[in-house]
Amino acid sequence: MGKRPRRNHGPAFKAKVALVAMRGAKTVAAMAQQFDVHPNQIT
Repeated sequence: MGKRPRRNHGPAFKAKVALVAMRGAKTVAAMAQQFDVHPNQIT
């Protein structure tokens, strides 16, 4: 199992994740799974 190549997220993706995070309707773990990112990237 190799490492996944490093990804760069654009401003639109970051804004979408931030809006969902600010609503507070989901846990950080659920948002991380939905957007396929590490939970630390959301916080």
